[in-house]
Amino acid sequence: MRRSLIAASLCLFAAASVLPGVALAQSPRGGGGDKEADAAAKKKKRNSEWNDVQAPLPALRNAGPCPYVKVLYDAGRYVEFKDGREASGAVGYTGEIQGISAGCAYKDDDPIKVTMEILFELGHGPAAQGSAKTYRYWVAVTRRNSSVLAKQYFDLPVTFAPGQDRAYVREEIAEITIPRASITTSGSNFEVLVGFDVTPEMATFNRDGKRFRVNAGVAAGASTDRP
Repeated sequence: MRRSLIAASLCLFAAASVLPGVALAQSPRGGGGDKEADAAAKKKKRNSEWNDVQAPLPALRNAGPCPYVKVLYDAGRYVEFKDGREASGAVGYTGEIQGISAGCAYKDDDPIKVTMEILFELGHGPAAQGSAKTYRYWVAVTRRNSSVLAKQYFDLPVTFAPGQDRAYVREEIAEITIPRASITTSGSNFEVLVGFDVTPEMATFNRDGKRFRVNAGVAAGASTDRP
């Protein structure tokens, strides 16, 4: 599913960091072994900077590091419990963010544009009511290790087929636009965080390292392994 997110009003952020002295530039077209080797080295470096955990998105040209993109640990899993009872038989709907693939593009004093794909694994537990659930998740742009600059929520409707206890959904965030204060403001000044819209109890459950399988209670019960 394709989504769009515009991170507005970030131009008030004046970052102190400076872009690396050598920016990634497009190699001229044409033959020559040296040119091909140089292009391959630059592509390898760019892919490393993106730190993809899923299949990489189409290559985008950027003039510096991309923002850090990651799942917020406290909101990376969604587990409902009937009557607040932490037991396998009381598990309702569940979810987990399995991975994120991301890339960015910017040059000169242009804003940073980030694209993302998010893979969700969603579960239907024994206490789930009905066969359909609309999950809610959010994407936030933050000053790195600091304040939230913009945040947007998205609905993720899922219908489980009869007998189906899990589903996989891939969401695409088509574009996150992050204005830059100046040409020296690089993507490394920002983070893009993703998480489920969880209750305080769910966040505590995640923070404590407790864990139930996505289909907890359906077959052999639950696991409470602590990572």
